[in-house]
Amino acid sequence: MIEFKQVSKIYKGGKIAVEDLSFSIEEGEFICFIGTSGSGKTTTMRMINRMTEPTSGTILINDEDIHKENAVTLRRKIGYVIQNVGLLPHLTIGENITLVPQLLNVEKEKRQAIAKKMIALVDLPEEMLARYPHELSGGQQQRIGVIRALAADQKVILMDEPFGALDPITRDTLQDLVKDLQVRLGKTIVFVTHDMDEALKLASRIAIMSEGKIIQFDTPDNILRHPANAFVEELLGADRLLQTKPDITTVGQVMLAHAVSITPEKSLAQAISLMREKRVDTLLVVDEAQVLKGFIDIESIDAKRKTATSVGDILNTQVFYVQQSALLRDTLQRILKRGVKYVPVTDSKKRLVGILTRSSLVDIVYDVIFGEEETLQEAAANQEATPGITEVLK
Repeated sequence: MIEFKQVSKIYKGGKIAVEDLSFSIEEGEFICFIGTSGSGKTTTMRMINRMTEPTSGTILINDEDIHKENAVTLRRKIGYVIQNVGLLPHLTIGENITLVPQLLNVEKEKRQAIAKKMIALVDLPEEMLARYPHELSGGQQQRIGVIRALAADQKVILMDEPFGALDPITRDTLQDLVKDLQVRLGKTIVFVTHDMDEALKLASRIAIMSEGKIIQFDTPDNILRHPANAFVEELLGADRLLQTKPDITTVGQVMLAHAVSITPEKSLAQAISLMREKRVDTLLVVDEAQVLKGFIDIESIDAKRKTATSVGDILNTQVFYVQQSALLRDTLQRILKRGVKYVPVTDSKKRLVGILTRSSLVDIVYDVIFGEEETLQEAAANQEATPGITEVLK
């Protein structure tokens, strides 16, 4: 879909930003550029939409030379998300989302429908469309920045360190969101980051850059198994314990099949009764089709029991979940980093299919870190013997 042919960028004074790059990106890939400061990763990405013009070489999108097209027209065909979001403060959220469709002369009613569709993708309420950027949190603003890049149905989305300024929890949630949208909508994403964990989590392939050149361009697993040189090894870091022993075990192979859930219309009394019966302090909330909508916990019930009547009244939609097809290695890292007790597991349509718990993963973590003889699959088969929350979730 995107092809670089011997592309270089040299600034005045002879400073080489990128040198003789030749590579291709297939449709539907999630590509991460990573490297040290000044390695040329942002310059490379910005040449795709001609925010930066190359000094020499050719860039093709769908076999068409992008330099034969008007630069403004080209940019309207390519989504762009930046670190500081870039929402226009004098426009409503709805107007910000549909900015490019408006520039493309899409009629007002259709733009309004697009805005409603887009905001539903990121689980934000429709009434937020009438608000202004300053009325939203940083994480909410970044969600709007992401869907604004999707609103004109662009096939290629460029993202320039979009989550670098966010706190770790919000950042992790938005990474999940972007990856989910990319898979569901079939977009091609070119993503610049300085965070190796982020690249390993998101990318289908990673381009590692240094001094204007690509040192290694491969899948995360291949880079972890076969780093090209000492620079790549240093960038990966010796402390990535779980990456030093890459495996292809998926979440679905080791998850617990029974997660305690409830539907939004149920009363708080019913929720408390279920918590008591299952001896848990949190319930996952799903709709009739088993699509994961969020969670409630004992604290939220206690805080709002005088005003709320149903589960839906106190629903927290900011739920951290993973897909059953995700690599267990990556999921383990995220559980350990976040310190969460459990993680809901969904299928590709966000339907709840199981749960991972810290206690059920103890043996697996020990095996990966300390090299015990028991394999991941054997540990998963022995989960029933693990004490703690595992017992009450059966």
